[in-house]
Amino acid sequence: MFPAEILLAYLVAVVLIVLAPGPDNVLVVSRGLSQGPLAAALSALGSGVGILAHTLAAAFGLALVLQTSPLAFWLVKLAGGAYLLWLGWRAIRSRSLISFHPRDRQALWRVFANGLLTNVLNPKVGLFVVAFIPQFVAVERGSVLLQMLVYGAMFAAVTVALFSLLGAGSARLSQWLRTRPRAVFGINLAAGFAFVAAGLSILALGQRR
Repeated sequence: MFPAEILLAYLVAVVLIVLAPGPDNVLVVSRGLSQGPLAAALSALGSGVGILAHTLAAAFGLALVLQTSPLAFWLVKLAGGAYLLWLGWRAIRSRSLISFHPRDRQALWRVFANGLLTNVLNPKVGLFVVAFIPQFVAVERGSVLLQMLVYGAMFAAVTVALFSLLGAGSARLSQWLRTRPRAVFGINLAAGFAFVAAGLSILALGQRR
């Protein structure tokens, strides 16, 4: 059902996709810098669960709603874009996305929730899953539903693993940044503008059928 050459091609593609810059990466790095590897791993786990949610939606046909219903697509796009714009504005205004002050530490459940919402409310991820995973699915290899779910689980697992490593690596820079407030200021601004850019790109997204 899963030929080795197909799995290898899929995993290579997934690794490249996961490492591509995006709001999920920024969120994981910010949590690693501010709160350490555990918070980064929970943010990564939120992103992975979000990918599983998009995979389930695609596998059971729920993603077709986004492709065929302008209202549903508009609502999800508005929610996702507004959420990222809010994260960006908060990072730019308060400059606390990356902060070493105890009062700015986020509860771990909120770290996970932010990672999840950033992914689930992004219709670009859902549309990408719908377009990407089926390219590796073949009817002659068995259950299409099972193939979709396995490929989605692999996508999520790779995301969690690579994001956790990325967050753990960024956590090692926290001591260096503690004595460089100007660098922290610049990183917060850059992260805020990255979220704003991602939010605007979602709001500008057109519906694809």
